[in-house]
Amino acid sequence: MSMTVDMEDAVISGTDGSAAASAAPGARPLLPVVGGGVPVPVVTGGTVPYANLDYAASAPSLESVAARLTTALPLYSSVHRGAGYASQVMTSLFESAREEISAFVGARGDDEVIFTRCTTDALNLAARAVPAGGEVVFLDIEHHANLLPWRARAHRCVTAAATVGETLAVLAADLDARPAALVAVTGASNVSGEVTPLADIVALAHARGARVLVDAAQLAPHRPIDMAATDVDYVAFAGHKLYAPYGAGALVGRRDWLDRAEPFLYGGGAVHDVSLGEISWTTGPQRHEAGSPNVLGAVAMAAAATALRGLPAGAMEAQELALRTRLTDGLSALGARIVRIWEDAPDVIGLATFTFDGHDPARVAAYLSAEHGVGVRTGRFCAHPLFARLGFGREGAIRASFGVGSHAGDIDRLVAALDAYLTEGPRWQYAATAQGWLPQPDPRPWPEWAAVNPAAGPGLSPCAANPLG
Repeated sequence: MSMTVDMEDAVISGTDGSAAASAAPGARPLLPVVGGGVPVPVVTGGTVPYANLDYAASAPSLESVAARLTTALPLYSSVHRGAGYASQVMTSLFESAREEISAFVGARGDDEVIFTRCTTDALNLAARAVPAGGEVVFLDIEHHANLLPWRARAHRCVTAAATVGETLAVLAADLDARPAALVAVTGASNVSGEVTPLADIVALAHARGARVLVDAAQLAPHRPIDMAATDVDYVAFAGHKLYAPYGAGALVGRRDWLDRAEPFLYGGGAVHDVSLGEISWTTGPQRHEAGSPNVLGAVAMAAAATALRGLPAGAMEAQELALRTRLTDGLSALGARIVRIWEDAPDVIGLATFTFDGHDPARVAAYLSAEHGVGVRTGRFCAHPLFARLGFGREGAIRASFGVGSHAGDIDRLVAALDAYLTEGPRWQYAATAQGWLPQPDPRPWPEWAAVNPAAGPGLSPCAANPLG
């Protein structure tokens, strides 16, 4: 079949919030991002605007976030104990960021906000905080970050059923059979995009004496979170998926477990007093934030949270529904197998994972990048148990993901490129190498300011030697 791109939808103009709000959902980005539509080279010559469909791995920075950091950098300094003006300003910014993150997830008044490096860091901290002897229950659909930390302690895994309702029943039966201290679940699957029914899970877990932790790495950038309304006990998420890729994350939740837990890091800032024989640890967020915190990362997260909270109610959901429908309709027309966990998921965020029978996902992704300037992700997305249960091989699948900086033109370019691949085949040669599938040769120039991969050997361009190129 033949696919054409609607060029009116592909044009990016007036990408401020007011223009986006007045456009049809999906026609234009909701918010401007750094690098949106940046020119990238293709192997056939010249450049094309980059279609970034890999938001679920790491989202680009919002322009407003970058501007916030540019404003703050001249006064960057230490926090909490500095007497200087710059230090006091930074301390205020850092603690204000904590308050903004609390508001962003609808935290209760006595919840703690602890800044971490990423979601994985936050979940490992949470694993330390579960009281001794308490078991942790999780589903087999989890990202490794919400699976591996619990396996170092008492735990059990529940296999998700074909529907949401059946999965809730299986989880309830497991908790009835044996008590647990904590149920740890994803807020939205990084494989299928399906949103977990958190209110239902909280209700059944609390009724059986268990707390609930949500891995919100994928949920937080796409849907509002209200901890107070849902009564979720803990939420973990990361700045690099929240349009603030500056090395910060957060764990938010009930303070009793966190105040009793062994400090996550030993060092300055986490103590009341130290002698050569004894340590008096502090409570509150500082207990787990030893050392110099990532102040700018926290400020960036807060700026992103502020921007997302400022979107009109329902704008994100409408945008993603329009784009995902456009994508899944196009993929279905091409005969793709779209990955689903549940038949009755109540909501799906902005991503779709898919395969084409007989086509290596990594080869298809290399073609999309090299010939069309479309960036996607392939593999098993740190969810190996789920992929095994769904019947996929080690090669995994292709994932296209999008967010506030995306628009219909990105989706149309992906679908048109896939159509060309299936009907005409690639125009370039590709080979499986130690670094994955790569174009042979790869004439695309590497940015002069970027480090050259030392693995580049004779006859290989830097781009060809770098699988992220």
